[in-house]
Amino acid sequence: MITKRDVEAAYEAIRNHVVLTPLVYSHTLSELSGCAALFKLENLQMTGSFKDRGAFNRLLRLSEQEKHRGVVAASAGNHAQGVAYNCQRLGISAKIVMPVGTPLIKVVSTQSYGADCVLSGASYDDACERALEIAAEEDRLFVHPFDDPWVIAGQGTIAIEVLQHELCKELDAVLCPLGGGGLISGIATYVKETRPSVAVIGVEPAACPSMKESLEQGRRVELQTAGSLADGLLVKRPGRLTYEHVEKYVDDIVTVGEDEIANAVLLLLEIEKVLVEGAGAVPLAALLSHRADFHGKRVLSILSGGNIDVNILGRIITRGLGVDGRITRLQLRLQDRPGTLMAALNTAKELQANVLDITHHRFDSTAPFGYVDVSVTLETRGHDHIGSICGALKEQGYLS
Repeated sequence: MITKRDVEAAYEAIRNHVVLTPLVYSHTLSELSGCAALFKLENLQMTGSFKDRGAFNRLLRLSEQEKHRGVVAASAGNHAQGVAYNCQRLGISAKIVMPVGTPLIKVVSTQSYGADCVLSGASYDDACERALEIAAEEDRLFVHPFDDPWVIAGQGTIAIEVLQHELCKELDAVLCPLGGGGLISGIATYVKETRPSVAVIGVEPAACPSMKESLEQGRRVELQTAGSLADGLLVKRPGRLTYEHVEKYVDDIVTVGEDEIANAVLLLLEIEKVLVEGAGAVPLAALLSHRADFHGKRVLSILSGGNIDVNILGRIITRGLGVDGRITRLQLRLQDRPGTLMAALNTAKELQANVLDITHHRFDSTAPFGYVDVSVTLETRGHDHIGSICGALKEQGYLS
């Protein structure tokens, strides 16, 4: 178990080597969530995530002999970049094992820092097994992404910057992404030993709530992972150290779904002009979905990283727009004769919906003879607007 002093020692060691990231207040997101919403922008670290802190603090503790041996790490992406970047700075050989399917941006970025990347396994846990094998085969030191006291202490340095900030003098709660637990363990340790009245709440993807399930069962359990926009949080089994820290210091753990994560990514980009990956957006997702009672309180969300795969960003935005009621796809059944489609579209036009896409289903439709199914994608103003459009189309017989 680490202590407040370990976090303070880590801060003195790394403070001049990491970015003092901004801490901001969002007026609009405060109105949407019903609380004073603050954000710590760890997506602005050099490698795009908070992982720089823990990786650098761990590497600073290596002996000269250990540095000469080199290191190996397993990561879904952000820890990989943190280790690779800081090994490059310190002149240490690094080999990184990443799951097959890791977003290309994270693989390329890791390689750009001079690390040797190996893709192995379908999940972080699979990659970790391979990394341990490499550590034994090549006599390298394994740098764990979360279950290591030096790493935990390094991540906890975020809490020092938070509690020193003028906007956080009257802070009520900290919302923190939770995967393996290194970030929340460090933050919770410092917060609870410095200002115990501040609640620390972890947020996990509903696709793999391994820490929440472990605490509920009173022991570390292993879950099967599913795909998630918050790929960096998909850890099947919590660490031993992190489990102990979370059990002692964290007040609650909540989960969020994929639509909520997508909507949070969209809103941060659109409202605050801040790009975060799915794992970094889970605190806002929890805030907006009212997973805990924060009404009227001052709440800080840790935006842990911004290494999003640009190839799926468009899909995330579209999904977020759908959740927000600003885009909808309707399946219309029309008489197959001239003017019928135009009449249906005029209804949408009169209700000020913008047509984005139209698809006829002539070859895969179950429509009776003389009718045709048509998918229409509309840009809308919200769920009430969608309801009005659907009501009008049903009344005219175009929508069942």
